[in-house]
Parts: sequence; C-alpha cells; structure tokens
Amino acid sequence: MDFQAGILQDGSPMESLEKQLICPICLEMFSKPVVILPCQHNLCRKCANDVFQAANPYWQSRGSLISGGRFRCPSCRHEVLLDRHGVYGLQRNLLVENIIDIYKQECSSRPLKKGEHPMCKEHEDERINIYCVTCEVPTCSMCKVFGAHKDCEVAPLETVFQGQKTELNNCISMLVAGNDRIQTIISQLEDSCQSTEENSEAAKRELCARFDALAALLEEKKAELLQRISQEQADKTAFIQSLVCQYKEQLEKSSRLVETAIQAAEETGGAAFLMGTHTSVLSLPRIVEASKGGRLDKIEQGYESMDAFSVSLDHLTEAVHALDFDPAEEDEEYFDGEEEEVEE
Repeated sequence: MDFQAGILQDGSPMESLEKQLICPICLEMFSKPVVILPCQHNLCRKCANDVFQAANPYWQSRGSLISGGRFRCPSCRHEVLLDRHGVYGLQRNLLVENIIDIYKQECSSRPLKKGEHPMCKEHEDERINIYCVTCEVPTCSMCKVFGAHKDCEVAPLETVFQGQKTELNNCISMLVAGNDRIQTIISQLEDSCQSTEENSEAAKRELCARFDALAALLEEKKAELLQRISQEQADKTAFIQSLVCQYKEQLEKSSRLVETAIQAAEETGGAAFLMGTHTSVLSLPRIVEASKGGRLDKIEQGYESMDAFSVSLDHLTEAVHALDFDPAEEDEEYFDGEEEEVEE
C-alpha cells in the first residue's frame, strides 16, 4: 500500500500508470469487466467481443451451435482460441479492475491544476472548451464571441470528442479485423504452397513410375523380338550346317571313287581292266552318275538375309515426342478463383 501511495503522489507515475490502463482497441481506460488473454494482455470485454465478432462473422451468440472461434491479440498478434462461450469464456482480470478503481478514486480526489487542461493561446485564461466545425480546430468561448471564430459554426467539445473517438474505435476494429483476414489469407497461401510441393512430389513419383513401366514393357518387347531373330538364326544355321555335312560326305565318296578310277585306268591288261570296271564299286554308270554332281538340296538366293525382321519405330518416336500432360481446366479455374480472393 505504501508503494501505491508513492505512485499516486507524483504526477509522472500517474501518467505512466494511466498509459498501462489504456485498452489498445478503444484507446480509453479499460472498462469493466476486463478480460485477460492467454498471452497475458488485457482488453475490455466489449472490445474483445468486437474483435472476435469481426474475425468470426458467423458466430452468433452463446448457446450457438458453432463450436467456437479465434482472433488475434491486437497487441502481440498471438492467436487466441475460444470455445463455444466466446469472450465470455475468458478469465476476468480482477487485479487490473481494482487498480482502475483506485486510480479513478485518486483522480477524483485530486484538485484540478492549471496546465492540466489545454488553454487558449489567444486568451491565456480561457480553457479550450468548444470545437470550431468550420475550421476543424478546438478553441475557446472568447474566440467564438470576439475572436477569429466568431462567424464560424461551433459544437460542444465533448460531443465532437466522443463522435470522433467512436469513429476512430470503429476504424481500429475494422483494421484489426482486416489484419485477421489478411493473416488468414497468408495462412491459406502458405498451406497452398505446402500442398503444391507435396502434390508435385506425388506427380513426379507417378510420372516416374509410368515411364519405368513403359521402359520395362519396351525391354520385354525387345527381348521377345531378339528371341525370334535368334530362333530364325538357329534354324537357318542348322539347315546350312546339315547341307555342309551332306556335301562333305558326298565329296569324300567322290574322292574315293576318283582314286579307285585312277587305279583302274593304270591297268594295262584288257581283261583285267574290263573285269575291274564291271564291279559294283567301279562301274562305269556309277562313275558317270557321280561326274554329273549330286542331287542334294541347295539354299535359295537371299536365304541368309534377315530383312524380314526389320522394325519401324517411327510411329513410336512420334508418339513419344507427342507425350504431354492432360489439360486440367478445373485446376486453372480454381487458381483463378484464388487470385480473385487475394485481390479482394
């Protein structure tokens, strides 16, 4: 209590105390009840409710089916989450309310000193107590009667003060609500950015999987076609090798027959020669038949060619070059809608 008395005795601490008791929304001293936010900042309940209603326009009242809402502290921008009771679910700051009561009692008991109220520059003993609507400046009664504002329209200072202060408070509430909407849009854009990155990674994985599947299919088809070429090669080679064996066998027989015929041709005796040429091994008809060549199979011209296995991939090449993503008109329309919302 001694500490409070020490504060209240000096004018400068009183001014500092008054600044601590000013609501950041209405810019006036806190009005009861005073609610304390989770970030430990204080607001008039009415001001807190105005900010809450501006940030949650569809929240109706206590007992509503809507579960709750949120708004940001006007002092530190900390997000305040409320339940279905709205601002009525916030705890009252009784300490601040008691300090306000003590402050108001002290102010009411102190005599008004000269200099605490603005004085007119033209009439030093006259307090500024009216407002010149024409010139839009505060002035005193003497200025209206005899001074520069005698032909102007005036109004009570308190009336103009309350009207402009109310207008200022409304503007502050609108700014706070606008900041909340901007913060909401920023959060949505950040979420959209993260979703875009995640969707891009998913699209890349899907594209790679499809191309890998296509590559595997091409490899499988290539292996199948290579197998067909290899089979044709094996069949033709085996046939040619069989012909080579047959011709070698015929050549060997013909060579032996030549040797036998040469030996018979060297015989000088007629009887012996004729007896030798009329044998089954060395008969003249057999020699004549052998001299005409064998009747073995032959390969046709171009038998070794593999031109039948030529494959044209031009149409596949054109199809690969023509590969592209399917047009997504719905995504473009959604993106245009988001741009319009951001512009608003």
